[in-house]
This record gives sequence, structure tokens and C-alpha cells, in this order.
Amino acid sequence: MAQLDDLLKFRQSVFEHGLTKAGDAQFELIDALLLGQSIRSFPELGLLPPFRRQWHSSYAAIERGEQDQERLEQLFARQIPSEGPHLFALDGTAWPHPAAHTLADRQYVFSPTASIGNKSVVVGHPYSLLTWVPQSGSSWALPLSVRRVSGQQTEVEVGVEQVKQLCRHRRTEMEQELHIVIADAKYGNHHFLGALKGEPCGLLVRLRSNRVLYGPPGAYSGRGRPRVHGDRFAFKEPDTWGEPDALVELEHPRWGRVRLRRWDDKHARQDSTTPFSVILAEAHLEREKPGPSLWLAYLPPAHQKASDQRLEDLWQWYGYRWPVEPSIRFRKQYLYWTLPRFQNPDHCDRWTMLVNIAQWQLFLGRRLVRDNPLPWQPPQEDLTPERVLRGFGGLFSAIGTPAAPPRKRGKSPGWPSGRPRTRPKRHKVVKKSRKKPRKG
Repeated sequence: MAQLDDLLKFRQSVFEHGLTKAGDAQFELIDALLLGQSIRSFPELGLLPPFRRQWHSSYAAIERGEQDQERLEQLFARQIPSEGPHLFALDGTAWPHPAAHTLADRQYVFSPTASIGNKSVVVGHPYSLLTWVPQSGSSWALPLSVRRVSGQQTEVEVGVEQVKQLCRHRRTEMEQELHIVIADAKYGNHHFLGALKGEPCGLLVRLRSNRVLYGPPGAYSGRGRPRVHGDRFAFKEPDTWGEPDALVELEHPRWGRVRLRRWDDKHARQDSTTPFSVILAEAHLEREKPGPSLWLAYLPPAHQKASDQRLEDLWQWYGYRWPVEPSIRFRKQYLYWTLPRFQNPDHCDRWTMLVNIAQWQLFLGRRLVRDNPLPWQPPQEDLTPERVLRGFGGLFSAIGTPAAPPRKRGKSPGWPSGRPRTRPKRHKVVKKSRKKPRKG
């Protein structure tokens, strides 16, 4: 009953405070998603039983509806339990729009999916996702903030804004429990680490294996300009590493014999004011040819030091980044995030928020759904998002809906007489370029 109450409170808060205009139609769109039926186009959601309006009202809900994004994201953050530590994964993905010539702000976006000609680039909108990962190795990664990256921004800049917003929403909790944001090598640079130093959350990001860092400059000799950089620390030159500040060797059931080393007070050449710790993880040392090494950068919270956390914990926590990838695939394949073909980027953002709400409801109701595997599937105790979605429709009789039934509004007046019809404006694809710093 407590789990059912949590789900009902979440749904009521979304309806009363999050969906500020056309909330009835938007809420029924979410319920239509949660029914788990297969559809081939967006208006088919308007034909499912939870959507009690006519099918064209599904487009009206997206075009005319309004949402309180700040309150919804605060509601998401409140669903995180108080016990820590809490780990968050930051990543980006693409919403392809290859033929939407009238859709503004389309960009060339990297996409790791299979494409024609082995070119992993698509035309569409890039999105940045900050998710909470409740446990490692699962498919659950709950969206806290999903933002579209405009043509004037980079994914790193948007990611910095999302992490800062998370710190504002959970500053009190961060002072009591450890919060760490985990990201891949795209964020392992001074633009990301330098912008977030001093925040109450920690950062654990992957570094490219060809990086060159520097140590502290040391004491001032009294002659000339004070040094900014100390000794070189080149990842491909072991002679430059020196003695580590921490060394741990352990046996892992999956990774075999593992050696972990940590060096403190390293910084990038572009930003000497942001020191961080460098972690080198080497796995399967029992083999003749071990796999590639893993380099990580750890920037502790403002009120802690790197030595406050065990080295083996930091290494294992990086595995919490993986669930964001199956979570993105689930959003696209089963919650039809990228299926609609809207003509306005704001409509894409509005639909994105509805998908976020649906994904959170699946997580809150995962203990209320009975597993119903297909004949060739083994039963599960901890249900995956797909299994929960398959049985979530059976909860509708117990949870009901706060949305009001539709009202008759008479016959539509149609297109106003005398208003000219114009073709939608066509937009060019935005091509971002890396600006090289000027010399001198």
C-alpha cells in the first residue's frame, strides 16, 4: 500500500503542479504510453483506451499544452531516497530528424548506431540526459533533467547547467550523503571539471588514454615569474608517473586481478586552478595480454578530499554509468520518444518531458506489477523496464486518473476566411565548428 500511495502521490503532483495547461490531454497521453501497446505513428496514441479524447487532440496537447519544468524536475529529485551514496550518469543522445527541413535548429549529431556508409552522424537534435542510477548492472536510469542542446551550445555546457541545477535541488542532501556525477570521456576536460569545482557533488569522469597532465608547481624559487605547471604526467609515458598516492590490488569475480592506482593534485594545461585526482585501473592482470587500461578523473565534493573515498569504491562506481545506455534505448524503442514528427523544437521538448514522467511512473510501480514473461523468456525477480511496461496496464483500474473527461465543444470553425496559407519556412542544418584559439 505504501508503494501504491507513492505512485498515486506522484501522479497527482504531476497533474496539479507540473502540467499547467491542457493537463488533461497531456496526462492521458502519458497513460496511453504506459499501456504498452505497439504503435507505428504518434496519433495512434489517441486511439488507445486511456486517451478518451479524439485522436487529433493528441497533437493539440503537445502544441497548446504548457509545463512547469522546474517543478517537475524538483519532483523527480524528491523521489531519490535519503540513504546514500547516490550516483548519477550524464550522457548525450540524438533525436534524428533527417527529412524535417522545416524544423528549426537541426544539427549534425554523432550517433553510435549503425548507419549507411559506416558514418555515425545523423541530422537532428542533440539531447543531454542527467539520470539517477539506483543500482549497477540494471536497466534503470531515471531522468532528472533532459535538455535539448541548441546550436549555440555544446553538450558540455548543457551538462554543466544540469549538474548545477541538481546541486541546487539537493544541496541539503549533498551535505549529508555523497552524490557523484559519472560521465564518459566527452566530459573529461577542463571545460567540465573547471566549471563545476566547488560544487557539493563529486565528479568521476573518464579520460582519454593519450592525455598529458601536470602536477603542482612547487615552491617559488624567488626568481622570475612563478611557475604554473609542475612535472609532466603523460599517460603513455610510465616514467613520468612517479609513486602513486594510493595503491590497491584486489581479486574481482568479473575483472580478475585488478590493480588500482591514484595520483593527486594533477591538472590540465588549460586550467591550472582545478586540481583533481587521476585513477588508473588495470584489469585481468592474470592474463598474458590484459585489456586496455581505464583512466579516470575524480574531483571530490567541495567539503571532502579524494582520500576520503576508498579507491576500489570509486572504480566500481564508474560502472554506474552504463545503465544510461539501455535506458536511452528503452525510451526510443518502447516509449516512442523519437517517433513523433513535430514541426517545432518546443513541441519536441514538451513530448520529452511526458516521456520522462512515464519512465518515472514505471519505476515507482515496478513492485506493483506481476511478471508476465513471454513463453521463451525466463521469469525475473527484479523486473526490467520492459517487463514493468508489459504489465503496467493492469494497474489502471487501481490507480485511476485525475484527468477530467472530455467535454463537447461543438463544431470546429475551420480555417479562418481570408487568412492566406503560407508554406512553412525551411531551415538549414546547423554545423558546429571548433574555434581554434588565436596565437600571440
